Amino acid sequence: MTLQDILTLDCTLCAVPAISKKRILEQICLLAAEKIGDCDESDLLESILNREKMGSTGIGNGIAIPHGRLSNTDKAMAVLLTTDTAIDFDAIDNKPVDIFICLFVPENSNQQHLNTLQSIAQLFSDRKTVKQVRKCTSNQQLFSFIQQTN
Repeated sequence: MTLQDILTLDCTLCAVPAISKKRILEQICLLAAEKIGDCDESDLLESILNREKMGSTGIGNGIAIPHGRLSNTDKAMAVLLTTDTAIDFDAIDNKPVDIFICLFVPENSNQQHLNTLQSIAQLFSDRKTVKQVRKCTSNQQLFSFIQQTN
């Protein structure tokens, strides 16, 4: 499964004001909770924070892929968010992050989870893709760009 398969326009936000790691994660979870319906924002946040305790999901080059598992869904979903300024996210390269691709997957979908994470990491390992994502100025432009990438 790819990012293009699980990302929707209403879960794509461009140039969000950045305050802190926790506030960005809260904003992502609020958006996801509205989309999922059966999930509470605090449950989503707890799932992501539990994963962050194992080690930062900041993969470097200003990119983070926070992710969590959900027990009450059988469908994966993603939230893509860019911030107006980069924030400290304890990334592996110690650089601030301004691109967040958050993934929520069903609790029992281990292989799907790993495959989707790998697909997202591969997509964002391309410098041209990352540069173009940072150039996007609207939610629609960002969403359309991601849908057009391979």
